[in-house]
Amino acid sequence: MKRKKIVIADDEYFIRLLVKRSLGAKYIVIEVGDGEETINIIRMEQPDLVLMDIVMPKMDGYTACSQIKRDEATREIPVIMLTGVGYELNKKLALQIGADGYITKPFDLERLRGEVDTLLGIAA
Repeated sequence: MKRKKIVIADDEYFIRLLVKRSLGAKYIVIEVGDGEETINIIRMEQPDLVLMDIVMPKMDGYTACSQIKRDEATREIPVIMLTGVGYELNKKLALQIGADGYITKPFDLERLRGEVDTLLGIAA
């Protein structure tokens, strides 16, 4: 079976590294450091899932998520916001613009793996 592709979009190198180490055995993980690059990579790679920070350079995660969900070629790709912004209002906004999940940092790796597996329809 072909391994599914995940994009981790975060300007913090260590978060990308942590996610890659946590999910890399099961999935192909593509790292991206800013919002604009995220949009370009998603259009090119057509990943199966995106994990995205809200606060990133060049384009924030809200704007990037909104663009992903408005584009017919990418709108079906699940997006999980993975962020240090834990306010309920931010979570509500993320879900309103189309995010499929919201996990706050610091996050539990088991929960992250569980959410990813669930959204991709893969048994743990």
